[in-house]
Amino acid sequence: MARYDKFKILNNSSDYYAPLRKSRNLKNIKHYETIIIKNPTLSERVRLKTDTHIWKYGDRFYKLAHKYYGEPQFWWVVAWYNGFPTEADVRPGDALEIPLNLEQAIEVLGV
Repeated sequence: MARYDKFKILNNSSDYYAPLRKSRNLKNIKHYETIIIKNPTLSERVRLKTDTHIWKYGDRFYKLAHKYYGEPQFWWVVAWYNGFPTEADVRPGDALEIPLNLEQAIEVLGV
């Protein structure tokens, strides 16, 4: 299950993208529909079984996703669940909660 599986692909031919289309010799540009971000409520978080990981130097979201889910492309689940848009926002010593059930985590995140 990929991050954008449930989202439509939109063809964008707006004037804003005219220079980009011209430089790439395209009639339109395909975009994914904008994701509506949902942060889990406290009651949703309580229902999910998680493991705590203390962030240390050298950690990466994709490494945690591989460790917990066997799939590095689910790095965004770890980042989104913890409210960190990028790894640059996480400091050594920060405690991250890793949802153990990937299917439930994706459902709680609203994707």
